[in-house]
Amino acid sequence: MTTFVDRVELHVAAGNGGHGCASVHREKFKPLGGPDGGNGGRGGDVTLVVDQSVTTLLDYHHSPHRKATNGQPGAGDNRSGKDGQDLILPVPDGTVVLDKDGNVLADMVGHGTTYVAGEGGRGGLGNAALASARRKAPGFALLGEPGKGGDIVLELKTVADVALVGYPSAGKSSLISVLSAAKPKIADYPFTTLVPNLGVVTAGSTVYTIADVPGLIPGASQGRGLGLEFLRHVERCSVLVHVLDTATLESDRDPLTDLDVIEEELAQYGGLGDRPRVVLLNKIDIPDGKELAEMIRPDLEARGYSVYEVSAVAHIGLKELSFALAEVVSKARAAKPKEESTRVVIRPKAVDDAGFTITEEDGVYHVRGEKPERWVRQTDFSNDEAVGYLADRLARLGVEDKLMKAGARAGDAVAIGAEDNAVVFDWEPTVMAGAEMLGRRGEDHRLDVPRPAATRRRDREAERDDSQREYDEFKPF
Repeated sequence: MTTFVDRVELHVAAGNGGHGCASVHREKFKPLGGPDGGNGGRGGDVTLVVDQSVTTLLDYHHSPHRKATNGQPGAGDNRSGKDGQDLILPVPDGTVVLDKDGNVLADMVGHGTTYVAGEGGRGGLGNAALASARRKAPGFALLGEPGKGGDIVLELKTVADVALVGYPSAGKSSLISVLSAAKPKIADYPFTTLVPNLGVVTAGSTVYTIADVPGLIPGASQGRGLGLEFLRHVERCSVLVHVLDTATLESDRDPLTDLDVIEEELAQYGGLGDRPRVVLLNKIDIPDGKELAEMIRPDLEARGYSVYEVSAVAHIGLKELSFALAEVVSKARAAKPKEESTRVVIRPKAVDDAGFTITEEDGVYHVRGEKPERWVRQTDFSNDEAVGYLADRLARLGVEDKLMKAGARAGDAVAIGAEDNAVVFDWEPTVMAGAEMLGRRGEDHRLDVPRPAATRRRDREAERDDSQREYDEFKPF
């Protein structure tokens, strides 16, 4: 049964924004009391957060589809819709977020690091928020925007200071079990380690982490064995430690050849040439192992390696090793450039930046830009007044002028938005859209003109007659 997953494809969807409400306030003797439609709620975000208690992506392997809740629509009496609840997804420290093409979107290192994988849609404005001195009674509201989302890839790269690499059964798991409190699986057959193990080592005042990477074999960088699946876990390590088996029972292997093979695989994988190396000659508690270690040690030191003879079973040379690794880790940490404080970079828009572009393709004029596309998504095209409001916004933005300069004529096709979901219409620059029966778009003269005294008196008499009729119908016998 799978218990460790370090790469998964995740399908995220943020919540949609709630629609705004078109409502008119009504009370006695005031049937048209003005717009009171509330705004729609914002859709929930999908946010990845580094959590130290999470060590695997297993949950997302079993449930790869994650969606935040939608915002609620607005209501009358100026009641705004409830915002959608954000969806928080905990991920292990060292998780890399990539898109489908392999481009890095975020490198999440450090507890509490966050990344918004899907942004919730904005809620639509109600007609109360759309009212103005010129538009006193809007008969429409804006629609909520759809939430953003898509497919992302989560890839875990273990965050550790020291990585133990070597052939299967070289003694890596035994070493990490005696150097730290980690309890990996240990057995006398190859590939007992199927997942990276992480341990914490304390040497004097230095505390560092050490990772036991599953065994490498020739061809690991091309996918042979388990190496390719876990070579990514050594990318973040500051120090690489070669664990060489000096008591191997295989006649075609020797420590120097093993070292050359592992180095070749690391070179093929790439990006690890600048890491300091340490060589451990393990299993010197066996007589043949001790003899072989003393024989090859001069050759290793001649290559420039720091060499230590150890035995994980007999606990030989472990204290000296732990302090030596602490010193190498301290030097590696000191050599890293200090992270500068985050600076806010302000990039003002160019003076001539209109916020949209117009291109002509096969007789169709395509309007692309953040504002026009967002306004189209917010428009209810079944409402003539809403369509007219969209036309006003586009005209104020300068879209109509740009279309004329681009050579557009009445009746030409104009598309706003992405090609797969664009709104296409025939351009009529001289036609004013809207509810003409109410005069200017969004204005209702009935809200401004006072009713005659005779009309008000007749309404009061009708109200009294209704009250008397209800009393006569329900009075007690």
